[in-house]
Amino acid sequence: MSSIGWSRHGDGRRVSPGAVVAPQERLSWPRTIGIGMQHVVAMFGATILVPAITGFDASTTLFFSAVGTALFLLVTGNRLPSYLGSSFAFIAPILAATATGGQSAAVGGVLLTGVLLAVVGVVVHVAGARWIDLVMPPVVTGTIVALIGLNLAPVAWGLPQGDGSFSGFRGAPLTALVTLGAIVLATVLFRGMLGRLAILVGVVVGYLFALLRGEVDLSGVAAAAWVGLPTFTAPTIDVGVLVLFLPVVLVLVAENVGHVKSVAAMTGQDLDPLMGRALAADGAATTLAGLGGGSGTTTYAENIGVMAATKVYSTAAYWVAAGAALLLSMSPKFGALVGSVPVGVLGGAATLLYGMIGILGARIWVQNRVDFSDPVNLTTAGIAIIVGIANYTWIPQEGLEFTGIALGTAAALGVYHVMRVLARWRGTTQEPASPASVPGGDELDRAGQPAGR
Repeated sequence: MSSIGWSRHGDGRRVSPGAVVAPQERLSWPRTIGIGMQHVVAMFGATILVPAITGFDASTTLFFSAVGTALFLLVTGNRLPSYLGSSFAFIAPILAATATGGQSAAVGGVLLTGVLLAVVGVVVHVAGARWIDLVMPPVVTGTIVALIGLNLAPVAWGLPQGDGSFSGFRGAPLTALVTLGAIVLATVLFRGMLGRLAILVGVVVGYLFALLRGEVDLSGVAAAAWVGLPTFTAPTIDVGVLVLFLPVVLVLVAENVGHVKSVAAMTGQDLDPLMGRALAADGAATTLAGLGGGSGTTTYAENIGVMAATKVYSTAAYWVAAGAALLLSMSPKFGALVGSVPVGVLGGAATLLYGMIGILGARIWVQNRVDFSDPVNLTTAGIAIIVGIANYTWIPQEGLEFTGIALGTAAALGVYHVMRVLARWRGTTQEPASPASVPGGDELDRAGQPAGR
């Protein structure tokens, strides 16, 4: 593992045409700090949207995001630039686990997911990443990503609450429509950073609109202190909850693989030897979050967009971003402000967000040229997607429940591998001579942004 330190790139003031600032380099510290703050802005909207939707404490989630990013940089030897923000793949299992076992059970699910991902990382580091390609080919990876987004569709529309109200789009349809419209317009009207922050822009516009309509309760914000530690929640372990989170491990593997390959392509460096470390680091960061009440983490493509625009891949900027996020997490008033985002704003943003997650699955298929004239691929995706959308449920015993995402993931893996083995045995396979080997996995938890999603 390399030591923490950077050599100055050129004169530290500019990047020559065609050149890039490598991960082990940096510009002058004022410029590095400025780029680091751009990374904070880039990750901010998506990272705080997850606790706003799931009911987790925003300051706690941001705290573990900052700590997780620093841990990721250390584990990868300061060679792999990445910010670890909240993963949208956790939204569905967290909502389901919270409904049945409370927030502590959901936090326990995050913890177990992190442990499993860290184990996968260790295996990849020792044995190599080839087995990931074999177990999770693009048709399976894309299907799992797609069914997670599509399974969340009823949540975006709005599920009934105990008091008869609704939590999503139909809870405040006008506010939701304004929020969604602002995101759509920001995506096409703004250039550069604002264009990449379309979801954040839309949420701010929707929040202000809801404030004018009297839909925002600011009493909690007024009562909260300006400075203080985040609220930590201890996890409880429930086997019935664990099955809800197992599919997330597969998604996080695909996201991290995609991130490593994306950064390698942009910097011209061979980063494959860091694949196992990246997975283990994200697993460790998610485990820490689960120990204290934060949401699970993943690598963020918003920040890849910042790197692509600036040509600065210095990990020094990510240390700055982690430090700034840590300072923000120490403000309970900030957490209360995030918690005051009304249901209409969340419903409007979620309508696009969940749809984007679903379409990202299809993007993995397209990028890897998945052949749906092959009945194995077609059947795999067809069965699993319907199981996920309809939220099929199986309760083998009291306290143990398998729902759409878990069953859809199992269907994707099981149907593909069983059909492929039988087709090869019978000689009916339609596989190409040289099948694509990369499982795609453009990062999920960055949904809604143009860069890398």
